[in-house]
Amino acid sequence: MTDVSIKNAQQIALMRASGKLLAQVFVMLDNYVQPGLSTMEINDTVERFIIDELNARPASKGQYGYQYVLNCSINDVVCHGVPSKSQIIKSSDIINLDITLEKNGYITDSSKMYVMPDASLEARKLVNDTTEAMYSAIKLVKPGVRLGDIGHAIQSFAHKKGYSVVREYCGHGIGTEMHEAPNVLHYGKPNTGMQLKQGMTFTIEPMINQGSAKIKTKKDGWTVVTKDKKLSAQAEHTILVTETGFEILTLRPEEINLSSMT
Repeated sequence: MTDVSIKNAQQIALMRASGKLLAQVFVMLDNYVQPGLSTMEINDTVERFIIDELNARPASKGQYGYQYVLNCSINDVVCHGVPSKSQIIKSSDIINLDITLEKNGYITDSSKMYVMPDASLEARKLVNDTTEAMYSAIKLVKPGVRLGDIGHAIQSFAHKKGYSVVREYCGHGIGTEMHEAPNVLHYGKPNTGMQLKQGMTFTIEPMINQGSAKIKTKKDGWTVVTKDKKLSAQAEHTILVTETGFEILTLRPEEINLSSMT
Protein backbone atom coordinates (compact mmCIF):
# COMPACT_ATOMS: atom_id res chain seq x y z
CA MET A 1 0.00 0.00 0.00
CA THR A 2 2.28 2.75 -1.24
CA ASP A 3 0.11 4.87 -3.54
CA VAL A 4 -2.30 7.13 -1.68
CA SER A 5 -5.60 7.70 -3.47
CA ILE A 6 -6.49 11.40 -3.66
CA LYS A 7 -10.23 11.70 -4.24
CA ASN A 8 -11.70 14.24 -6.64
CA ALA A 9 -14.96 16.11 -6.06
CA GLN A 10 -17.11 13.36 -7.62
CA GLN A 11 -15.42 10.63 -5.58
CA ILE A 12 -15.72 12.69 -2.39
CA ALA A 13 -19.46 13.08 -3.02
CA LEU A 14 -19.78 9.30 -3.29
CA MET A 15 -17.73 8.79 -0.11
CA ARG A 16 -19.91 11.35 1.68
CA ALA A 17 -23.09 9.54 0.58
CA SER A 18 -21.71 6.20 1.80
CA GLY A 19 -20.72 7.73 5.14
CA LYS A 20 -24.16 9.23 5.70
CA LEU A 21 -25.76 5.84 5.14
CA LEU A 22 -23.37 4.19 7.58
CA ALA A 23 -24.21 6.81 10.20
CA GLN A 24 -27.88 5.78 9.81
CA VAL A 25 -26.98 2.21 10.74
CA PHE A 26 -25.74 3.39 14.13
CA VAL A 27 -28.84 5.55 14.63
CA MET A 28 -30.89 2.39 14.16
CA LEU A 29 -28.66 0.46 16.57
CA ASP A 30 -29.00 3.13 19.26
CA ASN A 31 -32.60 2.03 19.78
CA TYR A 32 -31.91 -1.66 19.30
CA VAL A 33 -28.81 -2.81 21.19
CA GLN A 34 -29.72 -4.01 24.69
CA PRO A 35 -29.02 -6.82 27.15
CA GLY A 36 -30.51 -10.16 26.18
CA LEU A 37 -29.75 -9.92 22.47
CA SER A 38 -27.28 -12.30 20.88
CA THR A 39 -24.47 -10.80 18.85
CA MET A 40 -25.75 -12.78 15.86
CA GLU A 41 -29.14 -11.09 16.18
CA ILE A 42 -27.36 -7.73 15.95
CA ASN A 43 -25.39 -8.93 12.91
CA ASP A 44 -28.54 -10.12 11.12
CA THR A 45 -30.46 -6.94 11.92
CA VAL A 46 -27.63 -4.79 10.54
CA GLU A 47 -27.40 -6.92 7.40
CA ARG A 48 -31.13 -6.56 6.70
CA PHE A 49 -31.06 -2.82 7.40
CA ILE A 50 -28.11 -2.12 5.09
CA ILE A 51 -29.51 -4.20 2.23
CA ASP A 52 -33.26 -3.63 2.52
CA GLU A 53 -33.54 -0.13 4.01
CA LEU A 54 -30.41 1.56 2.67
CA ASN A 55 -30.06 -0.31 -0.62
CA ALA A 56 -26.34 -0.66 0.06
CA ARG A 57 -23.85 -3.48 0.59
CA PRO A 58 -22.31 -4.60 3.91
CA ALA A 59 -18.69 -4.41 2.78
CA SER A 60 -17.20 -6.65 5.48
CA LYS A 61 -19.14 -9.74 4.41
CA GLY A 62 -16.86 -11.87 2.27
CA GLN A 63 -13.84 -9.62 2.82
CA TYR A 64 -10.79 -11.78 3.60
CA GLY A 65 -13.14 -14.74 3.93
CA TYR A 66 -15.13 -13.16 6.79
CA GLN A 67 -18.74 -14.43 6.87
CA TYR A 68 -20.49 -11.62 8.76
CA VAL A 69 -21.36 -7.95 8.30
CA LEU A 70 -19.83 -6.58 11.49
CA ASN A 71 -17.39 -7.17 14.32
CA CYS A 72 -18.91 -7.29 17.78
CA SER A 73 -16.19 -6.86 20.42
CA ILE A 74 -17.29 -7.17 24.05
CA ASN A 75 -15.34 -6.21 27.21
CA ASP A 76 -11.81 -7.66 26.87
CA VAL A 77 -12.16 -8.19 23.10
CA VAL A 78 -9.94 -5.63 21.39
CA CYS A 79 -11.27 -6.09 17.84
CA HIS A 80 -12.64 -8.54 15.27
CA GLY A 81 -15.15 -10.18 17.61
CA VAL A 82 -17.20 -12.70 15.64
CA PRO A 83 -21.01 -12.69 16.00
CA SER A 84 -22.49 -15.76 17.67
CA LYS A 85 -25.97 -17.06 18.46
CA SER A 86 -24.73 -18.18 21.87
CA GLN A 87 -23.09 -14.89 22.89
CA ILE A 88 -25.77 -12.95 24.79
CA ILE A 89 -25.23 -9.34 25.80
CA LYS A 90 -25.17 -8.84 29.57
CA SER A 91 -26.32 -5.74 31.42
CA SER A 92 -22.74 -4.98 32.54
CA ASP A 93 -21.09 -5.23 29.10
CA ILE A 94 -19.41 -2.66 26.92
CA ILE A 95 -19.62 -3.50 23.23
CA ASN A 96 -17.88 -2.17 20.13
CA LEU A 97 -19.78 -2.56 16.87
CA ASP A 98 -17.50 -2.08 13.85
CA ILE A 99 -19.33 -1.82 10.53
CA THR A 100 -18.40 -1.10 6.91
CA LEU A 101 -20.75 -0.09 4.12
CA GLU A 102 -20.34 0.21 0.35
CA LYS A 103 -22.57 2.33 -1.87
CA ASN A 104 -21.92 3.01 -5.56
CA GLY A 105 -18.45 1.51 -5.31
CA TYR A 106 -17.21 3.50 -2.29
CA ILE A 107 -16.68 2.15 1.22
CA THR A 108 -16.80 3.85 4.61
CA ASP A 109 -15.90 2.36 7.98
CA SER A 110 -16.94 3.31 11.51
CA SER A 111 -17.37 1.84 14.96
CA LYS A 112 -19.18 2.86 18.13
CA MET A 113 -19.13 1.68 21.73
CA TYR A 114 -22.42 0.69 23.34
CA VAL A 115 -22.49 0.81 27.14
CA MET A 116 -25.04 -1.38 28.87
CA PRO A 117 -26.94 0.00 31.90
CA ASP A 118 -24.98 -1.79 34.62
CA ALA A 119 -21.49 -1.25 33.20
CA SER A 120 -18.95 -0.12 35.79
CA LEU A 121 -17.79 3.47 36.18
CA GLU A 122 -14.31 2.36 35.10
CA ALA A 123 -15.75 0.83 31.92
CA ARG A 124 -17.72 3.99 31.15
CA LYS A 125 -14.62 6.12 31.67
CA LEU A 126 -12.60 3.93 29.32
CA VAL A 127 -15.26 4.28 26.62
CA ASN A 128 -15.47 8.06 27.01
CA ASP A 129 -11.70 8.49 27.07
CA THR A 130 -11.21 6.29 24.00
CA THR A 131 -13.69 8.39 22.05
CA GLU A 132 -11.96 11.56 23.25
CA ALA A 133 -8.59 10.13 22.19
CA MET A 134 -9.95 9.67 18.66
CA TYR A 135 -11.27 13.23 18.58
CA SER A 136 -7.94 14.58 19.84
CA ALA A 137 -6.42 13.22 16.63
CA ILE A 138 -9.28 14.14 14.28
CA LYS A 139 -9.13 17.80 15.27
CA LEU A 140 -5.51 17.97 14.06
CA VAL A 141 -6.33 16.81 10.54
CA LYS A 142 -5.56 19.32 7.80
CA PRO A 143 -3.22 19.53 4.81
CA GLY A 144 0.44 19.54 5.84
CA VAL A 145 -0.05 17.77 9.18
CA ARG A 146 1.98 14.57 9.45
CA LEU A 147 0.72 11.12 10.36
CA GLY A 148 3.11 11.05 13.31
CA ASP A 149 1.20 13.99 14.81
CA ILE A 150 -2.05 11.99 14.57
CA GLY A 151 -0.54 8.97 16.32
CA HIS A 152 1.19 11.06 18.94
CA ALA A 153 -2.05 12.83 19.89
CA ILE A 154 -3.76 9.51 20.61
CA GLN A 155 -0.78 7.96 22.37
CA SER A 156 -0.13 10.94 24.64
CA PHE A 157 -3.82 11.31 25.55
CA ALA A 158 -4.21 7.61 26.37
CA HIS A 159 -1.01 7.46 28.42
CA LYS A 160 -2.00 10.58 30.34
CA LYS A 161 -5.21 8.78 31.33
CA GLY A 162 -3.30 5.68 32.44
CA TYR A 163 -4.18 3.45 29.47
CA SER A 164 -2.17 1.63 26.81
CA VAL A 165 -2.51 1.78 23.02
CA VAL A 166 -2.74 -1.35 20.87
CA ARG A 167 0.00 -1.18 18.22
CA GLU A 168 -0.77 -4.21 16.07
CA TYR A 169 -3.79 -2.61 14.38
CA CYS A 170 -4.14 0.81 12.81
CA GLY A 171 -6.29 3.11 10.76
CA HIS A 172 -6.05 3.01 6.98
CA GLY A 173 -6.86 4.72 3.76
CA ILE A 174 -10.26 3.83 2.37
CA GLY A 175 -12.26 4.35 -0.83
CA THR A 176 -13.00 1.83 -3.55
CA GLU A 177 -11.04 -0.64 -1.39
CA MET A 178 -11.58 -1.17 2.32
CA HIS A 179 -7.87 -0.95 3.03
CA GLU A 180 -5.84 1.57 1.04
CA ALA A 181 -2.70 3.56 1.76
CA PRO A 182 -1.66 5.04 4.10
CA ASN A 183 -1.54 3.16 7.38
CA VAL A 184 -2.60 5.49 10.20
CA LEU A 185 -0.82 4.46 13.39
CA HIS A 186 -2.24 5.35 16.79
CA TYR A 187 1.18 6.13 18.24
CA GLY A 188 4.06 8.14 16.89
CA LYS A 189 6.38 11.12 17.09
CA PRO A 190 5.33 14.66 16.19
CA ASN A 191 6.43 16.02 12.82
CA THR A 192 7.21 12.58 11.39
CA GLY A 193 5.57 10.48 8.70
CA MET A 194 3.59 11.27 5.59
CA GLN A 195 2.07 14.73 5.17
CA LEU A 196 -1.69 14.87 4.79
CA LYS A 197 -3.06 16.21 1.52
CA GLN A 198 -6.47 17.54 0.52
CA GLY A 199 -8.63 14.73 -0.85
CA MET A 200 -7.18 11.94 1.29
CA THR A 201 -9.72 9.69 3.03
CA PHE A 202 -8.75 7.39 5.88
CA THR A 203 -9.92 5.97 9.19
CA ILE A 204 -8.77 6.88 12.66
CA GLU A 205 -9.68 3.98 14.97
CA PRO A 206 -7.69 3.75 18.22
CA MET A 207 -7.96 0.65 20.38
CA ILE A 208 -7.27 1.60 23.99
CA ASN A 209 -6.67 -0.96 26.76
CA GLN A 210 -7.39 -0.54 30.44
CA GLY A 211 -4.27 -2.54 31.31
CA SER A 212 -1.37 -3.81 29.22
CA ALA A 213 -1.18 -3.26 25.47
CA LYS A 214 -0.39 -6.96 24.98
CA ILE A 215 -2.97 -8.87 22.95
CA LYS A 216 -3.56 -12.36 21.56
CA THR A 217 -5.76 -13.90 18.88
CA LYS A 218 -8.19 -16.65 19.85
CA LYS A 219 -8.42 -20.03 18.15
CA ASP A 220 -11.13 -18.84 15.76
CA GLY A 221 -8.41 -16.86 13.96
CA TRP A 222 -10.35 -13.58 14.22
CA THR A 223 -11.13 -12.54 17.79
CA VAL A 224 -8.37 -10.44 19.39
CA VAL A 225 -8.39 -10.10 23.20
CA THR A 226 -6.28 -8.43 25.86
CA LYS A 227 -3.72 -10.80 27.36
CA ASP A 228 -4.45 -9.58 30.90
CA LYS A 229 -8.25 -9.89 30.34
CA LYS A 230 -8.79 -6.24 31.21
CA LEU A 231 -11.21 -4.10 29.22
CA SER A 232 -10.55 -2.62 25.80
CA ALA A 233 -12.47 0.02 23.84
CA GLN A 234 -12.36 1.40 20.32
CA ALA A 235 -13.72 4.41 18.44
CA GLU A 236 -13.60 4.91 14.68
CA HIS A 237 -14.58 7.33 11.96
CA THR A 238 -13.79 7.80 8.28
CA ILE A 239 -12.16 11.20 7.72
CA LEU A 240 -11.72 13.42 4.66
CA VAL A 241 -8.89 15.94 4.50
CA THR A 242 -10.42 19.19 3.22
CA GLU A 243 -8.75 22.33 1.94
CA THR A 244 -8.60 23.84 5.43
CA GLY A 245 -9.14 20.93 7.82
CA PHE A 246 -11.29 17.82 7.98
CA GLU A 247 -14.75 16.39 7.47
CA ILE A 248 -16.01 13.37 9.42
CA LEU A 249 -17.74 11.41 6.67
CA THR A 250 -19.39 8.98 9.11
CA LEU A 251 -20.51 11.67 11.58
CA ARG A 252 -23.59 10.64 13.57
CA PRO A 253 -26.42 13.01 14.58
CA GLU A 254 -25.39 13.11 18.25
CA GLU A 255 -21.95 14.35 17.17
CA ILE A 256 -23.18 17.11 14.88
CA ASN A 257 -21.43 19.83 16.91
CA LEU A 258 -18.13 18.13 16.07
CA SER A 259 -18.43 18.74 12.34
CA SER A 260 -16.72 22.12 12.77
CA MET A 261 -14.47 21.10 15.66
CA THR A 262 -11.25 23.13 15.80
